[in-house]
Amino acid sequence: MHIHILGICGTFMGGLAVLARAAGHTVTGCDANVYPPMSTQLRDQQIELIEGYDADQIKLKPDLFVIGNVVSRGNPLMEAILDAHLPYLSGPQWLAQHLLHNRWVLAVAGTHGKTTTSSMLAWILEYAGLSPGFLIGGVPENFGLSARLGIIEAEQTPSPFFVIEADEYDTAFFDKRSKFVHYQPRTVVLNNLEYDHADIFPDLAAIERQFHHLIRIVPRNGLLVVNGQDTALQRVLNQGCWTPVEQFDVDDGWQITMEQNESLSVRFQGVSQGILHWELLGEHNCMNALAALAAARHAGVPAQLGIEALSRFKNVKRRMELRGVINDIHVYDDFAHHPTAIRTTLAGLRAKIGQARIIAVLEPRSNTMKLGVWQNDLAASLDQADQIFCYAHQIGWNIDSALASLDDKTEIHHDLTTMISAIAATAHPGDHILIMSNGSFSGLHDKLLDTLRT
Repeated sequence: MHIHILGICGTFMGGLAVLARAAGHTVTGCDANVYPPMSTQLRDQQIELIEGYDADQIKLKPDLFVIGNVVSRGNPLMEAILDAHLPYLSGPQWLAQHLLHNRWVLAVAGTHGKTTTSSMLAWILEYAGLSPGFLIGGVPENFGLSARLGIIEAEQTPSPFFVIEADEYDTAFFDKRSKFVHYQPRTVVLNNLEYDHADIFPDLAAIERQFHHLIRIVPRNGLLVVNGQDTALQRVLNQGCWTPVEQFDVDDGWQITMEQNESLSVRFQGVSQGILHWELLGEHNCMNALAALAAARHAGVPAQLGIEALSRFKNVKRRMELRGVINDIHVYDDFAHHPTAIRTTLAGLRAKIGQARIIAVLEPRSNTMKLGVWQNDLAASLDQADQIFCYAHQIGWNIDSALASLDDKTEIHHDLTTMISAIAATAHPGDHILIMSNGSFSGLHDKLLDTLRT
């Protein structure tokens, strides 16, 4: 089958393209923003990329057009497809029909921690010899790629297991359900649930309803792995649940505690499962680990083997990734863009470095942040930083007022070059610079490292 993917350079659609190519399909695609690293990754897979959405692309005559949720009515290629009555599907629907059918799907959902927990879970299954397929919204260091089909080499057959980062964002302009309802998972992780995606959800209750739709399709022989401390998730379960539930961070479920030697003791229903030794920062990563261990256990991996795997877990790119150390100044890259993620990321770094100075550099660029939904929570989330630089070139609300309580430790910038110079002038040996954005931040990381070298 020849598929032509609209919006191919998105994380999900780019991963889908790689999977489709590995499955033997001919894959081409287009996007308005064809740039590295996704463009490079796709071209390395011999996937032809076209810049833009010119209507003439229907002349490629693919068997099917696969539509990403970046595409809307008015897109010239989409309008040509509709006018010509050509066949099309959404990305999640194509994935479900062609690659997930008859596989044991392990889906990781929630506002925070999806990428890290999915990566942990895939790595545990890999370590156990199960060769899982996966589609993850980041690049796990243990694998070096964000998606793979999952082949048992000795048999040259697909692995029965597939791990997917299950996003609640909408599927396509013609299907406003959350992506995750298409995956028909057998094992589901529900990490946490907060208000997000204000561009498509009016309130938290609307998101809870989508999570309820997900729970409705999990079979009775499946498993829900749920954060036992999350009240929003409890409301979701109260709407109806037909599947066994294992909770984490509760006394009668999965728990993790710090031992005197800074190792982590894992227990399930009060029974010790083993000791975890690792260097990941933050309590949130401990919760991610518990969720991954519980989900892997459902797939047949004993908790002790899962713990052994996690001791060799290398985390995910852009999750507290150390990008460089110049003159004893540490520069980190992190995907945090929600106040909760910003707060927990800073707390994890603070726990590791003690009283050393943290310089937080934030680009508030998500759709929800641009709408100002979190402006009243932003200052509190940044409180543990000693110095804050905010790149506010896309903000339509008064960010100066929102951060006023942080007094003179905050600088608001609208020019990237000027901000980089200011950060470099402020930083001194022993500092830790934490850069947070859900985008490329216009290459700030490398530009800052270059400036620190001079």
